[in-house]
Formats: sequence, C-alpha cells, structure tokens
Amino acid sequence: MHEPIPEPDIFRAVSHSRTTLTELMIPSYANFGGKIHGGILLSLMDKVAYACAAKHAGNYCVTVTVDGVNFLQPVEVGELVSLMASVNYVGHTSLLVGIKVIAENVKSGFVKHTNTSYFTMVAKGEDDKPTKVPGLLLESAEDARRFLEALQRKEIKARSEREFKEIKTNLELRQNISALVGQRCQLGFAL
Repeated sequence: MHEPIPEPDIFRAVSHSRTTLTELMIPSYANFGGKIHGGILLSLMDKVAYACAAKHAGNYCVTVTVDGVNFLQPVEVGELVSLMASVNYVGHTSLLVGIKVIAENVKSGFVKHTNTSYFTMVAKGEDDKPTKVPGLLLESAEDARRFLEALQRKEIKARSEREFKEIKTNLELRQNISALVGQRCQLGFAL
C-alpha cells in the first residue's frame, strides 16, 4: 500500500487578504456620554477580522481571542471610522489578525488613531473542525516585522497564562492577606 503524497503548502500574500472597513458613526451608535459605544467598535473589529481571516483561509473562521483592546481616544458621532486589518501571523489552523482603527472628522480633516487590537481566528472546514490555513507570504520588511512580533506576543501570552495559572493554584489567602492593606477594599468576613 502506498502512502498518500502530501499536498504542497500553499502560501498567500499578506496583501491578498488585507481588508479595510469604513463606516459612518451615526447617533444610534452613541452611548450615554454621547461618544460611540465601545461595543459597536468591537463588533466592527470582529467583522473586519473575520473578513480578513476568511479571505486568507478560504474558509469560515471564528474568533478565539481578542488581545489589546485599548480605547485610546473617543470616537464621535459623524466621524468616519476605518478599520484596517491584515494577517500578521499564521499557525497550522489559526491566524492572528492585526487591526488598526482610525476616526476621521470629515469637516476638519482631522484623523486620530483610536484603537489597535489583535484577533486570533481559527479556520473551520466543512466538518466544522479546525482546518489547515495557507502559509503567509511576507512581501515586505514590515510584514516580516509583524510576523516576528506576533511570535513574541504568542510566547509572552503563553508564559503569562502559565504564570497566572500557577499563582491561582498556589495562592494562600492567609499568607497574602497583607497585600490588601492600602487597597480600596474591606474584608467582610473573618479569616
């Protein structure tokens, strides 16, 4: 019996799936403070991450994690928000999509950077199981830098998760209670 011949790896360029989504911020998107609700921006980021990942993978993709959602500046009603996404890294079945969000006041022409975030997406096959994604063709030094940065981000995140799991597992309340002194909390129970 012969072994099946493995398919050659397919590589897709970063530019193949680079995606920009632009949307006008309307009054119904505003929160009680009159600024655009963070949930609206997160929903738009999820949409552009999906579009970018699905274009690269050639398959349906799901969001697994979202890292680095920092709202740097508020977004106003009437501004045009552009979300620029690119695949920064691929694993076997996963893709890391970097997203930069800018808001533009069309009257003044003022443009501000409001968010940068990273979405980890996983490609799903017809059987709804994770499926292999094409490799990433790095077309520029910037693409290579982002790929290397994503490798570092992945390593730091894994190390941080391991360390925090160990802390949670080994945390002794009685031995660490002094860390609460000077904090804005009060014990409502006896040790």
